[in-house]
Amino acid sequence: MFVCLGNICRSPAAEGILRALAEEQGQDDDLYIDSAGIGAWHVGEQPDRRMRKHAAQRGYDLSSLRARQFRSDDFEKFDWIVVMDEENYQDVMRKVPSHTSSNKLAKVVRMKDFFNDFKGYDHVPDPYYGGSEGFELALDMIEDGCKEMLKSLRQKV
Repeated sequence: MFVCLGNICRSPAAEGILRALAEEQGQDDDLYIDSAGIGAWHVGEQPDRRMRKHAAQRGYDLSSLRARQFRSDDFEKFDWIVVMDEENYQDVMRKVPSHTSSNKLAKVVRMKDFFNDFKGYDHVPDPYYGGSEGFELALDMIEDGCKEMLKSLRQKV
């Protein structure tokens, strides 16, 4: 599960990229991949048109994805909850059900933990209020993180 603020830029891009990479490597049947936003502002909407455009230029089709809000029951459904920045991390942690064990809290990780080429960054910047370069940077970082994440997942399967 990938999480960002509104589920229209970074997290759906990560969902689409990881799905595509897993499919290329024949692992798509082994994984359940989803994304969500902290807020409910865009529930039911497609990813931002600019993110769809930039992702499509790289071969990722995000058009079938629809935004949804992160729910506390997502803690039970997913092995990893991957957040894009520290604010997302804090927001997700506030939604932890009171009965959640500490080992389940360990499943909340940051995308930066998977960076290989972007180790100097501590988050994936939100491109929403910027220009094309912000979307390209976010996609570069998400691709990097998803490739490393898939390597980690292969080792677990």
